Parts: sequence; C-alpha cells; structure tokens
Amino acid sequence: MKSIYMEDAEFIACLESIEWNKFKEKIFLITGSTGMIGRTIVNALIVANCKQHLNLKLICIVRDLAKAQKRLPKSDAIIFKSDSIEEKIKLEENIDFIVHAANPTSSSFFVNNPVETIKVGIKGTMNLLDLSVEKCIKGFVFLSSMEVYGYPDKGHRVTEKEVAGFDTSVVRNCYPISKQICESLCKAYQSEYGVPTKILRLTQTFGPGVEFGDNRVFAEFMRCVIKKKNIILRTSGSTERCYLYTADAVSAILIVLTKGKPGESYTVANPDTYCSILDMAKLVAQDITNNDIKVHVTMDEIERGYANELHMLLDTTKLEALGWKASIGLKEMFERMIEGV
Repeated sequence: MKSIYMEDAEFIACLESIEWNKFKEKIFLITGSTGMIGRTIVNALIVANCKQHLNLKLICIVRDLAKAQKRLPKSDAIIFKSDSIEEKIKLEENIDFIVHAANPTSSSFFVNNPVETIKVGIKGTMNLLDLSVEKCIKGFVFLSSMEVYGYPDKGHRVTEKEVAGFDTSVVRNCYPISKQICESLCKAYQSEYGVPTKILRLTQTFGPGVEFGDNRVFAEFMRCVIKKKNIILRTSGSTERCYLYTADAVSAILIVLTKGKPGESYTVANPDTYCSILDMAKLVAQDITNNDIKVHVTMDEIERGYANELHMLLDTTKLEALGWKASIGLKEMFERMIEGV
C-alpha cells in the first residue's frame, strides 16, 4: 500500500468519532471496492481491524478479480466475490453491514449509456436491499449524490429536505433520477421490511486513487499539473460547489453506519471548499504549481456531457451533529491526489 493510502487509512482508523466497538466480530459487504471511495473504505477497515482489535471480515464484490487483488491489501480478513450486482446476489456468509459504493461517475458515461446508468443503479440497489432483508443486517449505507438537489439558487444553502424535480426528456438526468429512485427504494425497504438504510449524498469527492484518465474536472487539473500543461476551461467555469476528500467521505460512511438514523439522508461535503471551477483552476495553477502553468478560458469547443451550470452550496449541519467534520481542504486534496498517482 502506498504511503499516502496508508496515511489516510491510519487517520480514519484512529478517529474517536467512529464507534469502532460496534464493528467487532462483524462482516461487511462492500460494492465498488476497487473504486476510489471503496478502496479507501477497505484500506481503513483493514488497518482498523488491527489497531482497534475488531476481528472483522470484508466481503468485496468485484467485477475484475485481478484488478481487486492488485489494488486492495492482502489480508485474510478479505473475501473476494466476483459477481455483478445486477444479478441476484447469493452468499452463504452472514452479513452485518453493507456499504453500496458501486456506480458510474462520469458525465459522458451517463450521456452515452443512460440505460446502463439506470440499470446498474436500480437493479443493483434492489438486489442488495433484498440481500439485506435475507441477512437481517445491522446497517446499510447507500452512496447517493448532491445531484439529487438539482439546481439551487445562487447563495442558497441546501438542506436534506430540498430534493429537486428533473426533466425526464433530458438524457443526462438519468443519473440524478436513478439516484432518487434508489433513495426511494432505501426508504421503502426501511419502512416496509425494517432494513436500517442510511443515505449519504456526497458532493464531488477526490483524493488518492483517482484514475489518471478520469474525465472529471479535478482529474483534468491533476493531469495538467503532472504534465505541466496549461489548464484550458471549455466552459466559463462559473459552476460553484463544495468538494470532499476521500478519507473524509469514508469517515462519514462509518459514522453514519453506527450513529445515523435509519431511513434518513445526510449531506457530505467540506463547506470550506466552496468555490467556482474557475477559482479552483486558479488555485491549482497558483498554489500547486507556483504559477508554472496558466489558466485559459475558451468556450468555442463545448464538449458533450457537461452538466449545466449550478451553484451547490451544501449544508452539512445534520451530519456534523453526529460528530463528523471534514479535515482536508482543497489545496491539500489536490496535493494528496497527485501524490497517489
């Protein structure tokens, strides 16, 4: 495990805000475990397994077994299951907690593969919820998205009660709509079958583990730093949002698993990172490269797949009331992401 990944894992494993005793002798099922957030969860739980004397087990559902074995730590506590969550999940083992982190994250994928976006979201979530009923689990966390809030007014601080409506004729909306349906499924299974579902609505999250070819804006800025290329913005860069570091996302997941209220949703973001894309580009150029690269805005080659301009100022009061707090700011997020490449 690279030192940057180990640092994050050890940071999470030592957090007193997480009720580690509730994970002793328990079995986790984690989807999306080779992704950025899933990988961080696995690393943290394996380190905590030793530091907190948990004797837990992790079942990681993966599509690519070779990729999982390469990315995830070698441990007797990990069991790999090479399955698709779009099919009925059959497990002999008991399960105590499920973290559902598997989902496409690319805007271009949503636009070019809307059917697959909807299918993997809804079918996968329903299969995991059915498994939750069968196994009588103690906690289920579904990773949703800030996109369910739509397009709030500039300057308005968004709370969990402000879920938006979407135009179903816009293909790109397949993603937030499918997230809303999955959230509804979580609430339905909690209400009808007593599954202790909790929903986390994450803002854009990054850190070590971002794929070099990822097409999201923070990854493009990372590539520009590494390649010493100027940042070219193909929009005005006026979209404003908060960001979140991967380790902070994972600490939120583990806190909500034990302290969150079943059937409730929690927004996860670092409010101190709120800025426009243009301001973030300037921060990267000035503070990360010491002005070795420049920022240029050109709007003559708008690429298909960009989300509309938005102003997503998120209120994290509800989550912070459980004892969670973001720890990593925007500049350090970029530094640690680049170190993890």
